[in-house]
Amino acid sequence: MEIDKRFLILRKTLPSLRITAYKLFLDLLRQNEIPYELNKSELIVKIETNEILFKSLDDPEKIKSAEFNYIWIEEATEITLDDYRQLNLRLRRKTDSINQMFLTFNPIDSQHWIKREIIDKSSNDIAILKSNYLDNRFLQPEYVAQLEDLKNQDSTYYQVYALGEWGVLKNLIYSNWDVIDYWPENGDSFYGLDFGFNNPSVLIELKLLDEEIYLREHIYETHLTNNDLIEHMKQCVFNRNAPIYADCAEPQRIKEIYDTGRFNIKESDKSVKDGIDMVRRHKIHIHKDSVNTIKEIQGYKCKENKNGNMLDEPVKFADHACDAMRYGIFTHLKTQPIPTIWRLK
Repeated sequence: MEIDKRFLILRKTLPSLRITAYKLFLDLLRQNEIPYELNKSELIVKIETNEILFKSLDDPEKIKSAEFNYIWIEEATEITLDDYRQLNLRLRRKTDSINQMFLTFNPIDSQHWIKREIIDKSSNDIAILKSNYLDNRFLQPEYVAQLEDLKNQDSTYYQVYALGEWGVLKNLIYSNWDVIDYWPENGDSFYGLDFGFNNPSVLIELKLLDEEIYLREHIYETHLTNNDLIEHMKQCVFNRNAPIYADCAEPQRIKEIYDTGRFNIKESDKSVKDGIDMVRRHKIHIHKDSVNTIKEIQGYKCKENKNGNMLDEPVKFADHACDAMRYGIFTHLKTQPIPTIWRLK
């Protein structure tokens, strides 16, 4: 075992860090019966003389003055090149070995800075380990089936998500969005909810203000029972009158949430084509902490057949936030007039 080492494990935002790398790390320690000390408030784990810090880039000042021997960036495509350079400066803690940084990610966009600045600039101090779903014996059979079904839906998606190849995603469905770092106080509030278990359950908060939509992701987590989901919702849905438009394919789950008396939950209209058209009519402002939603919308595209021709339906993969967003926007706004500025020709 390493002695007197300091590790940094991070993602772009704290909520995503807590439900992924942090949870996985603690689960592995427990499963392997490795003794440790945990500071829950600071997210610091101590194993003998080693210290592991779990941090996010929500507040860069938290790590600006720290020094580390090892840094692991989970979902590294979420961070910027400047983030990477700043983190690289933190790899300066004294050691009797080599300080190292590890980046783990899916290689979605061949124009991404990671490919341009790291992969393509081969160096003796950089090692690349490429794997795909065939190398992972821990994947659930249901997820393996989803990956293999991408062969039938879209060849580019199959290359990227199943085989781990760099790709260029064409025929993207949404271009009418940007990322913001604030949340408006005013506006008409409502929510979209997509149920899952092996796939993530997703709760999206939406606001209509001056005919534009503001979006903030609150829940994006797998393996939530309905009781778990209800407890999570209690922590983020405070306006009991704000409607929550949920996946109408799950009426029993909707009823169970409604029966708590805390949520104004309703069945959504799941129309795909009309729903996508409605979302396209509005400018969408996505809060910067909604990293899973941003990742999904960046890759949300129409199917392509084997000849590369576009089909008029989205690829059914990594689309849970996009579904929740569509449920909320379409169901809430379908009776309202189309805003002139975003009316499609």
